[in-house]
Amino acid sequence: MASNSQTRISERAANEAAARERLRQALPATVDHLQNHQADRIDDNDIDAYVRLNWLEWHGGGLRLTITGRNVCAQLTPTA
Repeated sequence: MASNSQTRISERAANEAAARERLRQALPATVDHLQNHQADRIDDNDIDAYVRLNWLEWHGGGLRLTITGRNVCAQLTPTA
């Protein structure tokens, strides 16, 4: 039988994985907003999460995609 702390850790890990997957799926739309100068359409909490994941970075007062972020986007793009 699992203890309460193990159950909480498992639930937390599952929640973090679900949040990361949601962000991964939303990244191409986020990049589109950035390219169209519509960063105000991106939730502030999502921006913070993308920066923590190293998918976006602050550069000169603006946001840009990191190499890691480009790789995540490339994984989502179907190959021809």
